[in-house]
Amino acid sequence: MIVGGGAPEIELSIKLAQYAATLSGVDSHCIKAFADALEIIPFTLAENAGLPPINIVTELRNRHAEGEAMAGINVKKSCITNITEENVLQPALVSISAITLASENR
Repeated sequence: MIVGGGAPEIELSIKLAQYAATLSGVDSHCIKAFADALEIIPFTLAENAGLPPINIVTELRNRHAEGEAMAGINVKKSCITNITEENVLQPALVSISAITLASENR
C-alpha cells in the first residue's frame, strides 16, 4: 500500500522534471512531457471533488517541492493535508501498473 490523494504522482512528476533538467535534446523533452502528464491525476482528483484543480495542484506541487512527500489532496476537508494521517491509501500495484503501461515502448 502507498499513500493516495495524488501524492505519489506529484512526487514522481517533480523527480522526473528534475531529472529531465539534467538532460538535453529529445530525451529531456520526453521525460518532461511525461512528468507534466502525471499531474493530470491529482488535477482530475481535485476536479472530481469539486475543488479548484489549478490552485490545488499548484499547492500540492509546492508542498512536495518543500519536502512534504506525504502531502495529498484531502477531498473530505477540501485541502492539502498529510494524507497518511487521514489513512488514505491505495494499492501500490495499481500505480505501478498504470505507470508501467503508460511508459511502455512499442
